[in-house]
Amino acid sequence: MSKSLPQRADVVIIGGGIVGCSIAYHLTKEGITNVVVLERKQLTSGTTWHAAGLVGQLRATRNLTELAKYTTTLFEGLEKETGQATGFKQNGSISIALSDGRLEELMRGASMAKSFGLDVQVISNDEIRERLPHYNMENVKGGVFLPKDGQVNPIDVTQALAAGARSRGAKVLENTKVTRVLVKNGHAYGVETTEGTILADKVVVASGMWSRDLGRSISVNIPLHACEHFYIVSEPIAELPRNMPVVRVPDECTYYKEDAGKLMVGAFEPKAKPWGGGGIDEEHAFVTLPEDMDHFEPILTSAINRVPLLETAGIQLFFNGPESFTPDVRYYLGEAPEVKNVYVATGFNSIGIQSSGGAGLVLSKWISNGHPPMDVSGIDIRRIHPFQSVKSYVRERASESLGLLYAMHWPYRQAETARGIRRSPLYSYVKDLGAVFGEVNGWERPNWYARDGVKPEYEYSYGRQNWFPCADHEAKSLMTNCAFFDQSSFAKYSVEGRDACMVLNHVSAANVDVEPGRIVYTQWLNERGGIEADLTVTRLDEQKFLVVTGAAPQTRDMAWLKRHTPSDANCVATDITSGLPMIAIMGPKSRALLEKVSGADLSSAAFPFGTSKEIEIGYARVRASRITYVGELGWELYIPTEFTAHVFETLWAAGKDFGLTPAGMHTMNNCRTEKAYRHWGHDIADEDTPLEAGMGFAVSWDKPGGFIGKEALARQKAQGTLPKRFVCLALEDNSASAPMIYHEEPIYRNGVIVGSTTSGAWGHRVNLSLGLGYVKNDAGVTKDWIESGTWEVELAWKRYAAKVQLQSFYDPKGERIKA
Repeated sequence: MSKSLPQRADVVIIGGGIVGCSIAYHLTKEGITNVVVLERKQLTSGTTWHAAGLVGQLRATRNLTELAKYTTTLFEGLEKETGQATGFKQNGSISIALSDGRLEELMRGASMAKSFGLDVQVISNDEIRERLPHYNMENVKGGVFLPKDGQVNPIDVTQALAAGARSRGAKVLENTKVTRVLVKNGHAYGVETTEGTILADKVVVASGMWSRDLGRSISVNIPLHACEHFYIVSEPIAELPRNMPVVRVPDECTYYKEDAGKLMVGAFEPKAKPWGGGGIDEEHAFVTLPEDMDHFEPILTSAINRVPLLETAGIQLFFNGPESFTPDVRYYLGEAPEVKNVYVATGFNSIGIQSSGGAGLVLSKWISNGHPPMDVSGIDIRRIHPFQSVKSYVRERASESLGLLYAMHWPYRQAETARGIRRSPLYSYVKDLGAVFGEVNGWERPNWYARDGVKPEYEYSYGRQNWFPCADHEAKSLMTNCAFFDQSSFAKYSVEGRDACMVLNHVSAANVDVEPGRIVYTQWLNERGGIEADLTVTRLDEQKFLVVTGAAPQTRDMAWLKRHTPSDANCVATDITSGLPMIAIMGPKSRALLEKVSGADLSSAAFPFGTSKEIEIGYARVRASRITYVGELGWELYIPTEFTAHVFETLWAAGKDFGLTPAGMHTMNNCRTEKAYRHWGHDIADEDTPLEAGMGFAVSWDKPGGFIGKEALARQKAQGTLPKRFVCLALEDNSASAPMIYHEEPIYRNGVIVGSTTSGAWGHRVNLSLGLGYVKNDAGVTKDWIESGTWEVELAWKRYAAKVQLQSFYDPKGERIKA
């Protein structure tokens, strides 16, 4: 064994790029100093060394923006702390729009930035010209300026982070390749390297484009794929301003950075070139890939037109290097659900430099405290599904992912590559009915049904998209007759054993120790009272339960349940999603339709709300659960896969007499927004408690044995009036030109920002542009405080009058669902 290799460590970090070194730096700040960073070659030799070094702060959500802001703050003081130069410059950044749609996107982003507390300015063409006198303003519609954005030298920053970690006791070892992660009984306990073995309490995979294969070696899914990333650096240009902001022209797929008097021009082209799928050479370090001027020429041509100085400047460097991309263009952070004590921080999609500080901060606190310091569900590794690690899938999707960085971020935009993977037994039926599909974790789901001559494909915009009248028809049919939804993608778990009730009751905030045939709506909370999952638990018999949750948290929720099942408990959880499709029949005529096809008594007396029973439809037995996510009378039908087609055919044939209409996921989302049904990951997450979210009704305070998070929730309840509460809002303008609410828009009370939206949709049954969100008031958010204020919502840099209330805008008393 090498003398420099310790026998054990508290944390071993695999990968010596900027993220790995940031994690080590932050762990030692947390007081965890027995940390070892293992780099297979030299620090930064994988991807970090050739990164452009852009430091932007505005991200898609509040918490990711907070992390990016933190990274900027870290870089501001890192050189002084460590004595190592970082090359940090804070000249700001300008994003330029060349179309009306892009300008609205930038302005909506600017409003979000304001909500997040960022310094942001929407600037005119004259102001752009003043800051960028060397730019051609052809077709420019306007732009956004963030003064605190900047740039760094990635190699220098990495060395500074490593120096800071070393100064507090960490070891950073180069030329030490990890050959195996050691796992026993589902727990990692160390690593084998070319220099020997290190035992460790925690292992962090921060290995960039090597992470997928390393993860697969221990059955941890880390779907990513390298793609070629291109940029050029010009010869020195005397006229180039040294204080030039970073410039992004996403409509031309380009970014620009001044670098020691030279101009860097980089690209995120619409169709990328995947690389390394056949394996990465053992000696890979500081590697450049072959030039491909044919691929880059369209980018360069538009760049020369945009910056005429380039026409006479020579190209000093044509660079092509590999970077890893993920299927959803979001990086991976957190503990792997498959193996305990394995953490990941990888797949940074060309934003690793600006994400490095925040990622290091979050993961260090996650390791130290056992949970993340904030809601990071959007980047949590537990969002991944196993199929996404299939090489052909991740290769195809990664070719699209790179381009999505600068593509239009339209509402409801659907992935175009690697489609048709997971299909319900009803796929062909609903396709023939005009379904236009969306994709969630591989599932092809009917989002809307084309009718009345509407083209069966998306026409994107920030306003009412082409499917609006189709969704309107679906919602009106749902309200007056009945509609069916294919909800086969919803995740289902069978939980069985003599201790199943005990386990589920401890995990659930509501009491699931009910009579067989009862459905319990509940949340799974963490020790801080935050919501980790939002789902239903149906008791089937004394020792068997059915848990139903959304499609997106399928992996996450199962991991949470298994991690909180005692090792000696007689309780087995099995994912049965594939074997139990589900059709929802909803609307005031749903009872009559189902009674006709089943012969069962579905009256409220015989089949009350919150009840689940087996009934017969055609030649099949199905489980009918009286519950709803759209706010109408209805049943969810759980059908064994082999019977699903027959049951659907029976329902569809009989449904003609009851106005049965197919309805898609957009209508479901619109309707749940009207009813203020919360959506996990948007409206509720692990930072929000049931009391803040207005879901205290789902908490069983006095059930025997309590539940995870009860103590924290009880302390909050004892405080009385809450300073943060969930609200429903509607724009006062309900005309055809009323703007749409989506998420993270600032909410104003009496001219002061007091909160932001979490989601939004058009309410077809109430004819209003609706939003959901949280507002805050130190003295407490009360009904009187709400009603005494003047409310506005800011959309794309403009404020709109709004009505705000605690109850939903549609059927607030729930009379329709209990009819």
